[in-house]
Amino acid sequence: FIDGVGDLPQTPENVIDVLNSGTTLRFCSAVAALTAGAVLTGDSSIRTRPNGPLLDSLRELGADAFSIKNNGKAPLVIRGKMLGGTAHLQGGLSSQFLSALFIASPLAERETRIRIVGELKSRPYAEITLDMLHDAGITIAEEEQEFIIPGGQSFDLERYTIPGDFSSASYPLAAAAVTGSEVTVKGILPSRQGDSAIIDILTRMGAQVSWNTESGDLKIKGGDLEGVEIDASRTPDLVPTIAVLGAVAKGKTTVVNAEHVRHKETDRLHAMAVELTKMGAKIKERPDGLEITGGKLHGASVHGYHDHRIVMALTVAGLVAGETRIDTAEAVDVSYPGFFREMERLGARVRVE
Repeated sequence: FIDGVGDLPQTPENVIDVLNSGTTLRFCSAVAALTAGAVLTGDSSIRTRPNGPLLDSLRELGADAFSIKNNGKAPLVIRGKMLGGTAHLQGGLSSQFLSALFIASPLAERETRIRIVGELKSRPYAEITLDMLHDAGITIAEEEQEFIIPGGQSFDLERYTIPGDFSSASYPLAAAAVTGSEVTVKGILPSRQGDSAIIDILTRMGAQVSWNTESGDLKIKGGDLEGVEIDASRTPDLVPTIAVLGAVAKGKTTVVNAEHVRHKETDRLHAMAVELTKMGAKIKERPDGLEITGGKLHGASVHGYHDHRIVMALTVAGLVAGETRIDTAEAVDVSYPGFFREMERLGARVRVE
């Protein structure tokens, strides 16, 4: 249950600490531009993540927004007020910047126009933001590379059902695929989530997938996986999982258009290349992706980089590699606190120290 403010958001009394949530940092930064001001920070990982394009856009819209260290990274200082106007947003780094502007701009005094410069990466994440805002009564129009958001709007949302998360579902699905097991994930209904591509990816690689789109039951049966080429421009959060699938599959798996994955909690392309190599995988790191030749993995001690998706993907790899030790395992709490319990329930032998 959420009790809204009923009008413009209020100025926070203290520094906003987002801990390890980059999404919270970006969204709250934009919302803070509607107040008299706020200071936002996070943990050591958050303080390495870029926010320059969002800060630039907020300034174009009338706010005073800057990084204390003048490097585009937290801690951030945001002073209102965002009035509206035209912002030019670089589309190649993170769709979270655009989603943040979608959320805040309807409450600005004047119309806001957001012009996307270059290709918009991770577009499906912005699209699901648009879907929810539409449900809340917000009007946003799109014309080619520009979004038009009337000012002076108000949110009207009494009830909202959060859909099943394909990003989180990808780990038990991949676990079944690499071990040749059968798993059913419930509550997975059709949506514009980009990570729903995991269904197509697993099918192309040779897993048997059946999906009841009315009940939300998604069943997978693993088998002999074959390497494929995957364009990750719309599904960056799947890249660690795809890397594990490719490391187990027969033949070559190529991940392309994934350069923006380097700007997540860690450089996920480099992290997966390094850690899966420790487990015996043959991986070539490229500027925009990975080239993986499948084979047999072996257990190893690997680094989780304090990154929930790296830890969960390496856990899936460990299911077929033998005993694997992953540090910073607590990072899974960011998005999937029950992950290890769920893996145990599915039959994995997991010990958290």
